[in-house]
Amino acid sequence: MRHHLALVLAATAACCSHASAAAIAPPASPQHAAQSVLHGVPVADPYRWLENPADPAVRQWITAQNAYTEATLAAMPEGEALNARVQQLAITSTTRSGPTLAGGTLFYLQQTPPQPQPVLIAQAWPDGAAKVLVDPNADHGGTAITAYWPSPRGRYLAYGTAEGGSELTTIRVLDVGSGKTLPDTLPWAGGGTTPQGLAWDADERGFSYVRFAPPAAGHEVEQFHASLVHHALGQPAATDRVVFGQGYAKTAEYVLVNSPATAQAAVLAYDGDGGPAEVFLRHGDTFTRVLDRSANVRTAAWVNGRLYAASFQHAPRGKIVAIGKDGKAVPLLAERDGAIQHIAPLGDGFLVVRSWGPDWWVEQYDADATFVRRVPLPGHGIGIGEIASESGQDQALISYSGWSTPARWAEYDGRSGALKTVFAVKPAADYSQVVVQRIDGTSKDGTTIPVTVLSLPGVTPNGARPTILYSYGGFDLPVKPGFIGANLAWLEHGGVLAYANIRGGNENGQAWHAQGQQLHKQNVFDDFHAAALALIDTRWTDRAHLGILGGSNGGLLMGAQIVQHPADYRAVVARVGIYDMLRHETDFANGPYNIPEYGSIADPAQFKATLAYSPLQNVKPHTAYPAVLMTTGENDPRVAPWQSRKFTAALQNATSSHQPILLLTRMHAGHGIGAPFSQRVGDTAIGLTFFAHELGLDTHK
Repeated sequence: MRHHLALVLAATAACCSHASAAAIAPPASPQHAAQSVLHGVPVADPYRWLENPADPAVRQWITAQNAYTEATLAAMPEGEALNARVQQLAITSTTRSGPTLAGGTLFYLQQTPPQPQPVLIAQAWPDGAAKVLVDPNADHGGTAITAYWPSPRGRYLAYGTAEGGSELTTIRVLDVGSGKTLPDTLPWAGGGTTPQGLAWDADERGFSYVRFAPPAAGHEVEQFHASLVHHALGQPAATDRVVFGQGYAKTAEYVLVNSPATAQAAVLAYDGDGGPAEVFLRHGDTFTRVLDRSANVRTAAWVNGRLYAASFQHAPRGKIVAIGKDGKAVPLLAERDGAIQHIAPLGDGFLVVRSWGPDWWVEQYDADATFVRRVPLPGHGIGIGEIASESGQDQALISYSGWSTPARWAEYDGRSGALKTVFAVKPAADYSQVVVQRIDGTSKDGTTIPVTVLSLPGVTPNGARPTILYSYGGFDLPVKPGFIGANLAWLEHGGVLAYANIRGGNENGQAWHAQGQQLHKQNVFDDFHAAALALIDTRWTDRAHLGILGGSNGGLLMGAQIVQHPADYRAVVARVGIYDMLRHETDFANGPYNIPEYGSIADPAQFKATLAYSPLQNVKPHTAYPAVLMTTGENDPRVAPWQSRKFTAALQNATSSHQPILLLTRMHAGHGIGAPFSQRVGDTAIGLTFFAHELGLDTHK
């Protein structure tokens, strides 16, 4: 992507042409005869040829589409001002993320813009000097740290890296004291389709980790059938032995829940994305199941030697059960207001992170699960990030950010209730004037959809504000308040940003999630459309000035809006999206893993529901589609890049409007996980330029 990004930004920044995007014709996308017959229904697939990236015709098509996109963006005069301002706003002070405590040492990632990738830091907590352990920036951002796991006493640190956006992880180990990297190199350690995970042994002489089966010589690794294997320090990776998960599931995913101070470990085992976990406790090399999927467990943490699991069985907002060494689960904390997001140990008790719609907060409980207090964080407009804490320690490090608040770390004292900021990113501009308001939409079935609206003072509803609406709507992932960063450039020119809490996420609990899964997926699309209509009904904007934004599963959301409501949006930016839902379930990329969320078209009812909303199959000829900018990465392990190619071709051939349908393929890049700083800044600049041009944002005032 770096080469294409440089071309786009250079063209945009140097642009002095005011030529209309409509004056540039898109490359030809021929249709070839192909079809599938599913449940007796013939489904035409004229762009199936675009699925093969090795075909020279496909390579030529990608090159031509990139050239078309770059030329079209270069003809947008708004790019020069927005690109310059986005780059200014992106240069904040040093940022930190991912705090983890082990043996009195704090480990975290640190990045100083415009440094391409974060570096890995160790620091004796709380007042020790910071020490760089791993710096992956030697190849200018192509290598990313994917995860890291300190040993129980902090003597060693295992860490994973991946190349070129692929997310396929290789684990290495270093001695924290000396900084020396050990010879252990462990490839195929998860990533992309299945998450990385690692649990140290109590004696720090080895660990268990997630691994795909090693491929035969000359073959690529198959990113299915992951298992847990045990590695002894100093031994070759070839001697690592499977200790859990042999034959568990083709789409196995394992979340390893560690207690670094005690080396206790549990496994939340999933069969694909979106569903509940089975829970296993580790005793030596043995893993014993203690909860099945009927408990509907979504998250867990070790507290004072017991595993505390958040169960949503008969409790849509979540309850907590405690599992002892005997494997028996006992009720601990009944369902309360707010959906459980995370659990963390603190002193002899624990913390619970909760949410309801766009509001997030943290509660403290003692050893008897009696409520102590609500942590005195801001009451609205923030989202809670990681919590670094250990049982027996009364201080916790809570990370959070908000719409106008860049990342902060607050040290919380569980004895006194005191909270003090110990780290805060210094932004490149004043965000204190950002105005946050809430409106509600009403979905087709009567469900209320919260919408958060951001603007600057004096920017009030006038019926025509250039507005960008974002959401996601799937896989149990919430839309929560987060720092708007360089998107302030949009607000500075009188634009409006809006964020919708639609079903499919978990911000209102598991019922909220389930109502957007499988046969209920259309609820997600209806919710988003309701949010859009709420912005119009409250006169923030109109159809001529409304743009929408989403990525991955949110790209599917964008595709559905394009084909279901083409007249209600002026512009769409869809990143690494899914558009051919009838082919998504094949062995390409992450599709089979998504069956718990989307359902399987092998089921006749699910096929019927999927065919009704799948964007590619619902493109209609001679329809006035809005302006569309799609992006994808050639190494994406989560969503096959051909998804974007096929949908782009279909829209370009079908649209009767004069609005551009664009696709930018990033070479040597993936889904965006671990993307270098320049790519992330470039994404923002390109997206805002496109929206500004299409929605009429005045970048001269």
